[in-house]
Amino acid sequence: MIKVLLSGCCGKMGAAVISRAADDDDIEIIAGVDAFPSNLDFPVSKTFSEVKQKPDVIIDFSNVSTLDGLLDYAVKNKIPALIATTGFNDEQIGKIKDAAKTIPVFFSANMSLGINVLCSLAKRAAAILGTDFDIEIVEKHHNRKLDAPSGTAIMLANAVNDVFEDTYSYEYDRHSKRRMRPKNEIGIHSVRGGTIVGEHEVIFAGHEEVITLSHSAQSKGVFASGAVAAARFLSSAKPGLYDMNDIIGD
Repeated sequence: MIKVLLSGCCGKMGAAVISRAADDDDIEIIAGVDAFPSNLDFPVSKTFSEVKQKPDVIIDFSNVSTLDGLLDYAVKNKIPALIATTGFNDEQIGKIKDAAKTIPVFFSANMSLGINVLCSLAKRAAAILGTDFDIEIVEKHHNRKLDAPSGTAIMLANAVNDVFEDTYSYEYDRHSKRRMRPKNEIGIHSVRGGTIVGEHEVIFAGHEEVITLSHSAQSKGVFASGAVAAARFLSSAKPGLYDMNDIIGD
């Protein structure tokens, strides 16, 4: 049995992970951390320093502001950490990478297996199509999402840019620029509205033809399923930085 400490347990993604874990005989959520605690079937603390239980893995779907407390707790107690929160700045990502030198850290902008397959397909398409196709990424999310563009959109852009040895720049806003589209850029566009769970498109626009790769999440359950699979992987991993490619085998 893998004992889990769930960070962000009282949020919507926390609820999805709780529901998914209830159907898995190998996963037990023994405690939670949330800035706004509510009554659940396990103890919930406001901070990591207040946690009394001894988990095998941390699953984090919370807020960027909790990162320092999470990493301090995880490194001090040698507990593997799965970080699925998005919106981190470069300094915070550096802290995550530093922690991975001491403990196993699973860090992914999107825990859906499907979106990570999309990422692999986008890389493959970029390698085949080369510089003859313009690349645009469109992401759509609910109206309560705080960060834009989404971490997943950046993940997709980085994957494609890796094919071109990071020579492409990212364009987030063209309205103030009167110019033709340069070849070496990736356009990234955000839509926010309603209750859209998460939709991503990678568009390759060439001469008289367009190729579109897309993924649509129908519920938050797809991210919870990926988190449970990653927690199982992480529970026996050695110190290091991991992502969904370590599960799907890319």
